[in-house]
Amino acid sequence: MRFPPRSLRLTPPPFVSLAALLNVLVALTVLPQLARAQEGALDKSAPTGITVEEIIKRFATKEKEFKEARDQYTFRQDVKVMTLDGDTPDGNYQQVFDVTFDDKGRKIKNVVFAPQPTLQRIVMTEEDFDDIENRLPFVLTSDETGEYDILYVGQQKQDELNTYVFDIAPKQIVGKKRYFQGRIWVDNHDFQIVETYGKTVPDIRKKKGQENLFPKFTTWREQIDGQYWFPTYTRAEDTLKFSLGDVRIREIIKYTNYKRFGSKSRITYDGREVQKSEPKPGEPTPPEPPKPQ
Repeated sequence: MRFPPRSLRLTPPPFVSLAALLNVLVALTVLPQLARAQEGALDKSAPTGITVEEIIKRFATKEKEFKEARDQYTFRQDVKVMTLDGDTPDGNYQQVFDVTFDDKGRKIKNVVFAPQPTLQRIVMTEEDFDDIENRLPFVLTSDETGEYDILYVGQQKQDELNTYVFDIAPKQIVGKKRYFQGRIWVDNHDFQIVETYGKTVPDIRKKKGQENLFPKFTTWREQIDGQYWFPTYTRAEDTLKFSLGDVRIREIIKYTNYKRFGSKSRITYDGREVQKSEPKPGEPTPPEPPKPQ
């Protein structure tokens, strides 16, 4: 997000001096209360029966399979961005769209709801929209692990899941490419990421009043079709430290109605072709698990 041009500012925030940049890795080790609510204590001992290198290799391979599988699913995405005055929203942006396929099997986005935005203190940028679609549902595949430093942190209980915990950061920033920096939790059974906490980097600071800053966020995944851990909920609540003033924001993104597209393409998972699952006759549809609020 960035400040709007001066001519568009209806309610200018008070001037503050340019805040010193904090070490992002240190900041990201302090998880928000929302993310900590269902976590057990962090066990820093080494994994047993498997090496850290093997864990990374296995989950990166599964993540690549997951990414290819998700590209064969339709779903609905509901994006809400708010600026906050205390806890009260004073500006809103919302867009609801369906990710579907055309008659040639190409993925398309159909906007189904988009009220007039009322944001006044920030402007959504091209990088914001790209992050929302491509980096908040973060995936770390075997093609990308070489771009990151991946540090094993320990093991931790997440609800009923036992997970391996890693801190990751880009080895270097190349050109205008954007990266993720933060912490991931990897299920120790399915070897897929089940939770992500961090932010997209780098922030873009050209000069005073021309900054493009990005909030810390948490993304949760749920198991879809009994095999894939797909993102279902992202929440960000952060204060962006612009040189012209602080702006507190909240983002809530929901991913719902995952359905496999009925194309002729083959999906492989764990080395086997995946068959589309269908409910048995008379079998009730299980209720959706509650989303974090």
